[in-house]
Amino acid sequence: MSTLYTDPAAAELMADLLLQHNPRRPFGDGGELARQIAAFPPLPEPPAPEPPKPKRSLDLPALLDVTLSELDWLADAKGWNKRAAQPLWHYRSRWVGTSTGGLRLIEAPKPRLAEAQRRLVRHLDLPVHDATHGFRKGRSAVTYAAPHAGKPLVIRTDLEGFFASVTGARVRALLYEYEQAVALAGLLTTRTPLQVIRTAPETEGDPGVRRRLLAHLAHPHLPQGAPSSPAVANAVAYRLDCRLHGLAKALGACYTRYADDLAFSGPQTLPLHRLLPGVAKITRDEGFRIRPDKTSVTGQHQRQKLAGLVVNNAPAAPRAEYDALKALLHNCVRTGPQAQNRAGHHDFQAYVRGRIEWVTAGHPVRGARLRELYSQVTW
Repeated sequence: MSTLYTDPAAAELMADLLLQHNPRRPFGDGGELARQIAAFPPLPEPPAPEPPKPKRSLDLPALLDVTLSELDWLADAKGWNKRAAQPLWHYRSRWVGTSTGGLRLIEAPKPRLAEAQRRLVRHLDLPVHDATHGFRKGRSAVTYAAPHAGKPLVIRTDLEGFFASVTGARVRALLYEYEQAVALAGLLTTRTPLQVIRTAPETEGDPGVRRRLLAHLAHPHLPQGAPSSPAVANAVAYRLDCRLHGLAKALGACYTRYADDLAFSGPQTLPLHRLLPGVAKITRDEGFRIRPDKTSVTGQHQRQKLAGLVVNNAPAAPRAEYDALKALLHNCVRTGPQAQNRAGHHDFQAYVRGRIEWVTAGHPVRGARLRELYSQVTW
């Protein structure tokens, strides 16, 4: 009888035998039921449990070209970086504002740690969902927006504090199959020094968003600015992508993600009363948080935008952006580029070229016109 209680498959077999023998509830007390069970033939022995998989191992000193003491220092397992003096910090930090009045901390690792992070990402087996378009070779904002082009309804929302909300514990859980999971998580995450947190500027947005961001930064988290963070964040969000893709498919919608931007689209009859609460619940379950103030639902009679691209037809930069860039290039031809660099860009030529390529990605004809003007500028 012990098998009955220790093996789910045996318990299921016992239940089937009871139903076949007596489809209705048996009369009498529990003793009658026990006698019926005792009359059955012995249950088959449960299969032997599979032995646990051996954990994978990396020779981190050889892989990263460091000594053991250097590895210990870079991994910062005891949180020294948070309390050390500024010259010893592993990251250079700067606060930047967002277009919606929010706050973001850019944490760029120093060269030795940055190189170690690049090597780790190349060697770690990190999962990524097909719906993910950010930080992937061959994917872009255009491929992220393209599946939603021409759809009757387009829904866009944002994840709050995408990188900072990926904690060190979540990174360790992601890498549990490696013997060096703790050291790996230490190399890929950081604790923001208190001196940096205290210099966080005030914001015009939701104070709760700022408070939660600072709380995440004070503990181990993925640094926004590290070369490894995009791939690790995509891997941590793999379950989120699986569940959101499944929800969208069940409701007749399409789903893609570009970093912290989530996009859904579908027919006019798309059940938003099920989709939006479902998205919010799944993101909470997976350790993320939706920004309700950045959630929008747009129909074809409105301008539908995803990642800065208009998707009412084919994904393309807004016409106003094209017109402004065209005027800028005309002025560069007429008065020279330096006179037009009013924002003081360090490499104004590269900045203009990047804007042209952005327009070209969604509208090659407009891009060709801009390139022609660009070729006439005396750089």
